[in-house]
Amino acid sequence: MREYLLTLCITAAVTYLLTGPVRKFAIVAGAMPEIRARDVHREPTPRLGGIAMFFGLCAGLLVADHLTNLNQVFETSNEPRALLSGAALIWLIGVLDDKFELSALIKLGGQMIAAGVMILQGLTILWLPIPGVGTVSVTPWQGNLLTVALVVITINAVNFVDGLDGLAAGMVCIAAAAFFLYSYRIWYGYGAEAAAPATLFSAVLMGMCLGFLPHNMHPARIFMGDSGSMLIGLVLAASAVSVTGQLDVEALNVNLGGDRETTHAMLPVFIPLLMPLTIIAIPAADLILAIVRRTWRGQSPFAADRGHLHHRLLEIGHSHSRAVLIMYFWSALIAFGALAYSVNSASMWIVLGIVFLSAIGLALLLLPRFTPRTPRWMERFVPPRYRRRGIPALAPEASTPASATDQPASLAPGNRAPAVSGVSGVNGATAIGARSRPADRSKAGTR
Repeated sequence: MREYLLTLCITAAVTYLLTGPVRKFAIVAGAMPEIRARDVHREPTPRLGGIAMFFGLCAGLLVADHLTNLNQVFETSNEPRALLSGAALIWLIGVLDDKFELSALIKLGGQMIAAGVMILQGLTILWLPIPGVGTVSVTPWQGNLLTVALVVITINAVNFVDGLDGLAAGMVCIAAAAFFLYSYRIWYGYGAEAAAPATLFSAVLMGMCLGFLPHNMHPARIFMGDSGSMLIGLVLAASAVSVTGQLDVEALNVNLGGDRETTHAMLPVFIPLLMPLTIIAIPAADLILAIVRRTWRGQSPFAADRGHLHHRLLEIGHSHSRAVLIMYFWSALIAFGALAYSVNSASMWIVLGIVFLSAIGLALLLLPRFTPRTPRWMERFVPPRYRRRGIPALAPEASTPASATDQPASLAPGNRAPAVSGVSGVNGATAIGARSRPADRSKAGTR
């Protein structure tokens, strides 16, 4: 575990430190597109954040290659090299798209080629475990087709959900954390060495997202762009392919003592790719709804619009930060709920806990105007929007009325502005400005 944490921290540190210089490079390179109709931000923001994330990925894999235990992953498997090759290709396509706006078909072709590069180096689905049947081998073309489909779906699901500050990076980080715990349990809990690459990929992916998030939280100073969203989508898909399609369930029978124990331990994997799909459930649902919605309108499935889930949260009255937190909540609930169910599927407390948390999530979803307030002793630890606001007290010198000769001409008798709620003219102007802010928020309802 310590080596995984070290790899995660190195990846996060490199990504965080490089994001600032990358932002300056993106500004100089002109990777700052104009505001589009579907955008929710109001100022041009540089892209190309995926450059820092890619170098963070490279740093994490390089460090892992020199660690005592993780080095065995590189010696016994070619999957880390396959991941790096596919990631380099998809990252290059994303960089070109952030600068020159490539067409959707070109990006789709690049995603399929990146998946093919990983397949040629051994990162592909070899078999599928089916309950009651056991391990079912798939033909090479079937495994390759499933691998390409999973990679393309995951990349586009992450790309589609990248519409608010910090949304895609946070959701993928949550998914990577759940997948790390799952694959780590299979690797060290049951001795399945085939889960070791997926555990490493998940740790590196968490580091990439955590290192980029401080620069991408609202208001974002830089966007990851397609160079980042497609990259983290590919790494997440590679983790899913590695642990789902290359883990031999029959080999676990020896360690667990029988089919019944194996079935219980591998419950999320028995239905093909169930665990990966639960982890990307929210982005995948958004992807499916977007395709259906656009096709119904007679548009291209890749035509951009403002009908995504996060756009709808803004439309019903949620703020930018609240919409992101709601998406975080549902992603964590689905991913960690599936993880908890795989650990102990016989416990009714897990099911009841998921139902209870789902009810809380629905309540938050239906109360967009509710703003929680914290106790005064905790106000210094929370963002300003959760603190109580009151009219500031007048300064001692301001409470004493000044003579008419000391007042400006605009505040001289006869020209004095009317007081507002007992507040002096200067503070009254401040109060009026503060009260006019909610009206301004309606103008910026679509970032």
